[in-house]
Amino acid sequence: MTINLIIYIIITILLGLLLRIFYIIYSNHKIKPRIKYTTVKTFIILGSGGHTTEMLKIVEKLDNTKYSPRIYIHGETDKISVEKLHEKEKNNKDWKIISIFRSREVGQSYLTSILTTLIAFKDAFYILFTENPDLILCNGPGTGVPLCLGSFLMQLLFIHKSKVIFIESFCRVKTFSLTGKILYHFVDHVIVQWPNLCTNNDKHVHLIN
Repeated sequence: MTINLIIYIIITILLGLLLRIFYIIYSNHKIKPRIKYTTVKTFIILGSGGHTTEMLKIVEKLDNTKYSPRIYIHGETDKISVEKLHEKEKNNKDWKIISIFRSREVGQSYLTSILTTLIAFKDAFYILFTENPDLILCNGPGTGVPLCLGSFLMQLLFIHKSKVIFIESFCRVKTFSLTGKILYHFVDHVIVQWPNLCTNNDKHVHLIN
């Protein structure tokens, strides 16, 4: 096999991957007709502190008969979120909790978080591959980045398609969080809670009160 042929094959594969990425991003941003499901297997990503509080308030509005089973993902060092979750779901049986290596601890430098995020990706792919969720809900913690990007990559490789919804934290009034900026192009829908974040008639971003 000549060098020119090898180069041609590599370029063809890369172009194919680029086209696939652009297609997924474009199709994710289009509004699709609602599909009726009996139940929706739902990943709910918990961050620490305020992120967990906000997410559990969101989950309170879900119909447990439709969003079932509910699988909560938390950073393995986040024990407080686990306690709050057990209190919320104590009367239900259709849920479980899974720990994942934390992408970035509070106060950790961005440089060292690159390595810990790569480790978290390993956990994320295993969880996604074994659980195959229908829906992923994330509201900002770094713990959600490997799971959301991992879901995008699985769709890219025709393995599994999950609907991914990113809900920006209530405290983000004028600008997106770092997680929001990273995930903006890779999730199906972005939900914000302040009008300053919903501009330019972007159908990908939805404002809720």
